[in-house]
Amino acid sequence: MPITSVTKDPQALTMTVVAEFPVPVERLWEAYTDPRQIEKFWGPESWPATFYRHDFYPGGRSHYAMRGPDGEASSGFWEFLAIDPGKSFEVRDGFANADGEENPEMPAMRMVFSFESTATGSRMTDTTFFPSLEALEQMVAMGMEEGMRSAMSQIDGVVADLASFAASRRAEAQILSDTQVRVSRVVRGTVDQVWQAYHDPKLVKRWMLGPDGWTMPVCELPAKVGDTYRLFWEPEGEGDGFGFDGELLEVTPPRREVTTEHMTDTDYPSTTNEMTLTPVADGTLVSVVITYPNAEVRDMVLGTGMTDGMETSYARLEAQLSGASA
Repeated sequence: MPITSVTKDPQALTMTVVAEFPVPVERLWEAYTDPRQIEKFWGPESWPATFYRHDFYPGGRSHYAMRGPDGEASSGFWEFLAIDPGKSFEVRDGFANADGEENPEMPAMRMVFSFESTATGSRMTDTTFFPSLEALEQMVAMGMEEGMRSAMSQIDGVVADLASFAASRRAEAQILSDTQVRVSRVVRGTVDQVWQAYHDPKLVKRWMLGPDGWTMPVCELPAKVGDTYRLFWEPEGEGDGFGFDGELLEVTPPRREVTTEHMTDTDYPSTTNEMTLTPVADGTLVSVVITYPNAEVRDMVLGTGMTDGMETSYARLEAQLSGASA
């Protein structure tokens, strides 16, 4: 059991959890920054979590849902208040409605996660600050301590599994819900390099091509929220091309961007694409959450080989970044 102590202080309105792990701080830190990893332990064993959003930067936001054995759900959110990379991060933590918005009928808390090296690995200290004694007592009565003990018991397996999250892994798609898919890939390169590769038309035309044998003659990118974009691909030689258009809905350079995406000259429904870039030990974790109108469209698109095409593009991007830094 990683937890070494749990201390509740009614006067200070805090609960402090200390846990130790036989891995370096860097590995433990990354388990919290990567949505694929944190959702494997952020929740009791019988209430696994799914993270629909995880913007690990100051001002960012996370939205997750834990589901019980009978299908019941409990949603929560984090607002990232401060981050000292590799050492600590602070969030406002609270309950959420199904859409990720805060549930004002439940108390919100401030949580500070601190990380330090030990002789045998690393130590994490999680201090929760409650707004009132009533809130502290309410959360304890709801099983907060037992839930954290159960959640922490799962971290050892996650941090020991290096291969599943390494930069050598191909892009992979994970179904989050009936309408959402997350495609993830660690790209060897800095966040700034990857962001630039997505926003410089000359660079985009070099790597965002999918399978070999295609070119991108049209790459019109948005400059600000509300602007539209247009991309068009065509095969080298004979054959018909295709394109996508959409609108920039939200942008926080160089970490997050939200756009719509629609296949040009069709009546296919649009998707919403949320891209988040997170620095990790091996480079940059590119995470794209795609929201489809329904499960049928989701499965149809996945069946086209979308993930394989994205992997080919990411591999091409990684090769270009490696050449640029050589």
